[in-house]
Formats: sequence, structure tokens, C-alpha cells
Amino acid sequence: MAVPIAVLDCDLLLYGRGHRTLDRFRLDDVTDEYLVSAYGFPRRFIHSLVDLLGASLSRPTQRSRAISPETQVLAALGFYTSGSFQTRMGDAIGISQASMSRCVANVTEALVERAPRFIRFPEDEAAVQSLKDDFYGLAGMPGVLGVVDCTHVAIKAPNAEDLSYVNRKGLHSLNCLMACDSRGALLSAETHWPGSLPDCAVLQQAALAGHFESRLQKDGWLLGDSSFFLRTWLMTPLHIPETPAEYRYNMAHSATHNIIERTFRTLRSRFRCLDGSKGTLQYSPEKSSHIILACCVLHNISLEHGLDVWASPATGHMEQPDEEYEQMESMDSEACRIRQELLLTHFS
Repeated sequence: MAVPIAVLDCDLLLYGRGHRTLDRFRLDDVTDEYLVSAYGFPRRFIHSLVDLLGASLSRPTQRSRAISPETQVLAALGFYTSGSFQTRMGDAIGISQASMSRCVANVTEALVERAPRFIRFPEDEAAVQSLKDDFYGLAGMPGVLGVVDCTHVAIKAPNAEDLSYVNRKGLHSLNCLMACDSRGALLSAETHWPGSLPDCAVLQQAALAGHFESRLQKDGWLLGDSSFFLRTWLMTPLHIPETPAEYRYNMAHSATHNIIERTFRTLRSRFRCLDGSKGTLQYSPEKSSHIILACCVLHNISLEHGLDVWASPATGHMEQPDEEYEQMESMDSEACRIRQELLLTHFS
């Protein structure tokens, strides 16, 4: 009996049903230079990623059981770093465009599962103190536990007419709240917020705010820009500095906070699927959020492997709504007192 062609998997058409594992592409057959140019990372990093994700990618499923973890990782890295499912990339590793899409979904899910392991604030006292010391060494700002900001990633319009994802420029996006350390390693990444939400509203509702509001440790803070409200745990710049101490505070704040902007530029440069140069992410908001978070996990893993976070020049662009910073001063008298004490103690 004839089998309708529509029910056949693309890889079965190419390689036949008998192939349980398809060795389409061998890492050892190409140079490191080729791997970096095509997939964004050197051989040793890709091997370590296969080891890390292999158990998850080998889970038996009806569709992807024949594709090796190595091939799945290469397919996903190719998409993350190029921003497109190009036919030539699928041809290079021996899979169809449809299979590439499934590989990206599998690897993204595996990376998201591991996000709590790689994206987190340090907890032991020595690591927290080291975090503060590293920040202090940048520009003399004491007590800093992280720098925080939001960045937008363009997505396709959701199927439902949901205006909550339309940002100030009239484009659909996710507003992603992130915090990082002095090296650019991410300490927190919340990638699911609708693009219509202003930065201050995102932070107000975020798990990050809940963590700092409820934490027992009170001897440190995050640094945020003028789009956020001053809090006891979030130091913002002064809108109109008047004294030399206030100018010194603002300069140290700006120099330290700039780390998160450099981190955003690095993410856009390394993971071109985020920068908008290849168009918007062609997925639902939920799947797009997972892809962004997967790239954040890869960013931190690459730092753990000694890959220089600032090595790649920023290219492309990411649609960023123009923020109209209003007077965001807090009515929290305790937060004002803490900032004033910081001015007197360290910048006068």
C-alpha cells in the first residue's frame, strides 16, 4: 500500500529508516577556525556542550531519535549565532531545515532546564564579598551586588491580537530584565516580559525584585539607571547633581552600570538571532523567551570556559524603544537615606 509522502520524516527520506544514529558531520574533520566562523564557538567548547546536554538530547522521541546530540548542538549553535535556518547550514551538517528547527527546540529546552545552575547570584559570604570587591575595583562604587537593566528583543506578532507585546516604537518585542557581575556574567535573566511594559514596571513585578525585597542580607545593592525607582536595594543616579560628591557618585555609578550595556552588546554580537539583523524571532512569545534564555545560559557557560566576553565587536542592532525617563525618584525615605549616607561616606 502506498504511504502518503506527507507522513514521512524529512530525514527518513534522505537517509532511510535503518539509521538509528546519523553521523552527518564530524567535529574532528574541520578546523577550529571553521567552527568559530560557522557556529560561533571552538571545538573544545562544542565538545563540552555535547557532554553537558547529551543526556537530554538522547531522550527517545519519535522524531529526533536518529539525530545525534552533536548534530543537534551544531544545528542550534548555527541558528543562535547566525539568526537563520539557512539551507546551506543544514546541508553542511546533513539535515533538513525542518530537522534543524526541531534540533533548535531540543537544545533550547535542554539549556533552559539548566538555567538555574548557570544564572544565579552567589550565596556564600566569600563569593558575595568577592562580587563587591570586583565592582569596587571598577570605579570605586561600594556594596554593589550587580548591575541591572532591560533590553528589548524583537519577535513576530503573536497569533492573537495581543497589544501587550507592542512597544513604544510600535514593534512587537519582549522586554528582558537582566543583571550581571563585573565580568558580564549574568546573575539573573527574565526574558518573558511583554514589550509594552516599561522597565520600572518589569522590575516591580520581577522575581529579581522579590528576591531582594525578601532577602536577609541588607549590606549591598544593585545599580539601575534612571528608568527605575530608587530602592533600599537599588541605587539609581541623581537626576540633577549639584555638589562635587553628587557628581562623583553619578560618574562612578555610570562607569559601573555600563557593564550591563556592554553585556547586552556582546549578547547581540555573539547571538545574531537576538540582534534583529535577520528579522524578528519567528516564534510565539513563550518560545522566543526560551531562545533568549538559552543564549543567556550559553553566554555564561562560555565565560566559565574562558571565552572572552568582550572579544567580539558589536554588530547588527536590536530594536530598542526610546525610553522617556521621567522623574523616578522614590518616596521611600529609607532608600533616600541610604543613598545620602553613601554620598557622604564614599564620595564627599
